Amino acid sequence: MTTLFCVASLPVSGQKAELHGKVTEKGIPIPYANVYLEGTSLGTVTGRKGDFHLRHIPADIYELKVTILGYLPYSEKIRLGPTETKSVSIELQPALEQLNEMVVTGTLKAVNRSESPVPVEVYSPTFLKKNPTASIFEALQNVNGVRPQINCNVCNTGDIHINGLEGPYTLVLIDGMPIVSGLGTVYGLTGIPNSLIDQIEIVKGPASSLYGSEAVGGLINIITKNTLEAPDFFADAFATGWGEYNLDVGAKISIGKKTDMLLGINYFNYDTPIDNNGDNFTDLTLQDRISVFQKWNFKRKNDRIFSLAGRFFYEDRWGGELQWTPKFRGGDEIYGESIYTRRWEVLGKYQLPTDEKMLLSFSYNDHSQNSVYGIVPYLADQRIGFGQLTWDKTLGKHDLLIGSALRYNYYDDNTTATTFADEVVIPSLFVQDEMALAKKHSLLLGARYDYDNRHGHIFTPRTAYRWKISDNDILRFNAGTGFRVVNLFTEEHAALTGARDVIVTEELKPERSYNLNLNYLKKVYADNGVFASLDVSAFYTHFSNAILPDYDTNPNQIIYDNLNGRSVSQGVSVNLDVVFPNGFKFLLGGTFQDVSQTENGITTQQILTESFTGTWNLSYHFRNLQLLIDYTGNLYGPMRLPTLGENDPRRDFSPIWSIQNVQFTYKGLKDFEVYGGIKNLLDWTPNRGNPFIIARAKDPFDKDVSFDGNGNVVATPDNPFGLTFDPSYVYGPNQGVRGFFGLRYRLN
Repeated sequence: MTTLFCVASLPVSGQKAELHGKVTEKGIPIPYANVYLEGTSLGTVTGRKGDFHLRHIPADIYELKVTILGYLPYSEKIRLGPTETKSVSIELQPALEQLNEMVVTGTLKAVNRSESPVPVEVYSPTFLKKNPTASIFEALQNVNGVRPQINCNVCNTGDIHINGLEGPYTLVLIDGMPIVSGLGTVYGLTGIPNSLIDQIEIVKGPASSLYGSEAVGGLINIITKNTLEAPDFFADAFATGWGEYNLDVGAKISIGKKTDMLLGINYFNYDTPIDNNGDNFTDLTLQDRISVFQKWNFKRKNDRIFSLAGRFFYEDRWGGELQWTPKFRGGDEIYGESIYTRRWEVLGKYQLPTDEKMLLSFSYNDHSQNSVYGIVPYLADQRIGFGQLTWDKTLGKHDLLIGSALRYNYYDDNTTATTFADEVVIPSLFVQDEMALAKKHSLLLGARYDYDNRHGHIFTPRTAYRWKISDNDILRFNAGTGFRVVNLFTEEHAALTGARDVIVTEELKPERSYNLNLNYLKKVYADNGVFASLDVSAFYTHFSNAILPDYDTNPNQIIYDNLNGRSVSQGVSVNLDVVFPNGFKFLLGGTFQDVSQTENGITTQQILTESFTGTWNLSYHFRNLQLLIDYTGNLYGPMRLPTLGENDPRRDFSPIWSIQNVQFTYKGLKDFEVYGGIKNLLDWTPNRGNPFIIARAKDPFDKDVSFDGNGNVVATPDNPFGLTFDPSYVYGPNQGVRGFFGLRYRLN
């Protein structure tokens, strides 16, 4: 969307003209549309009735521009004479497609989404509003091929799976900076106010040739708003029937003529223990967290970039037996998992004052965690510094990007898996060349070199080919490589509960992967005004040296080693987006995948990985009533679960399950939106069909468990299945049906 350069007219001397009018769609007012005269500082935003008024305009000929998300840009020549007052009526047309959005994640350059040789999925704030959540982690549940995985039945922390690959293979960035990784992946996707998000870009498949380690399975780039595009003040608050409360507030503050600051605060609280499944453990972790985010934008000569941002995050969460209080923390009387997390981060971008396009990017984060899982303490510190310089140069048909990066990693914890602090500096060089082979053909070649003194030289090439068959047909082929340096123990809850011992059988080597992706995009414009787009991808990712936790060999252990074989993720993903002119639209997605590992000639399905997934988003806008209805949901196929051996009565595979939601949003009040609805309409929880979810919940410290001389559990009348306490059997949320109600306020 075209950036609005100024939201207030500046008074000037002399007799000036005025321009006023109304912006509508089929007679219905469109509020918050950006209206400005191109090439000037004269602009405003439409009011609740779609009206606008520009004053003190010097006589001249102007290009009147109107832009707003969801509509095609409007442009009109306007001639204004001295003292003239002109009235205009502007009719906007809905933007039935979103393929002209600007994306940066695939190539580190801002390009139209349809022109990118790398397939990039884009999700706007409008998408996030269709199923309001307290964190981006939860919001991604309705993205096809992306699944938030809860890793702990008691503390409810988790990570993000892309195309069935485990969370450590997903790199999460904020404004292109890889500040969320390792330990931070567990918590980095909470506490970012959704109101500050401009868009979320997702790339599926390895991207290590641009982003380095952790970008093995894919990456998620959270792009925050530019200060010029944000409202002057906004607030969004909602509550649920379970007693959850979430508040986002923010403001845009001008400091002098050349500095703007965007401030956002997120607060979330849930402090009502609920145990609907009757195991005396909290179904949902109690949480109290606050996050403060600031982004500064500095105006420079020739519109060069200079921005700084920072975030502070603090959370206190606990789950466990209902009788638990902080006085039991670390003791063996009442079981609880208590986590104190403090995290801060800074990031910035500075365009060098040269004729060449050179951009310096940097970030630093510090993550400190004080946790106790029953009687097992987990104390961890992680610090990551990152600096990167890129040079963007066009030479004839070659669009070059040359860069160098330096990354500092520090990690230490008190576990046996980390006997000494892991501290390393990784320098990198990378180059990318996008070539225009012909009018409809382009080829991207890229490579990256990293040096890690623990693992030596690491080289990761990639290529991408784009064939624009027609204006409505695009074919893309991508091949890339990825790597992940060894960072074994970020936070493995199944081990920390004390139910299993961590066993590392060898010196671990870096994981490597290569990926093939074939993508076809088809757009259809029907005569009756209907627009449809079909996006189909076939993917194949092969891993060597994969480090996967082995839960099966010994039910009392988690064994880590490099896989002596291969691990493969392959499948097909389909997205169908249809928009009707009457206000009805739907987005359907489906992914069919086979994620397996082969060792010693034996192939098994990867644990906690679904065979298929489906997502949907159906919306209808009653324009006359100013009422929007959204029906969202997902569907997951069976996945193999971490049971405790043959005698465990819990299911070895999950059933097909679904989470569905409905929301009603009323937009008829000035500057306000009122919304509410029901989450988890089917009241689905994973205890259905299972005798219990947490093994030995009544004996969380294994005081009444008997062992033989080899350390194996002995079945007894009190323990007929021969189990130990184990909360790692989890594949979906324990939170059942609930209502929610919220209110949004926006002041421009």
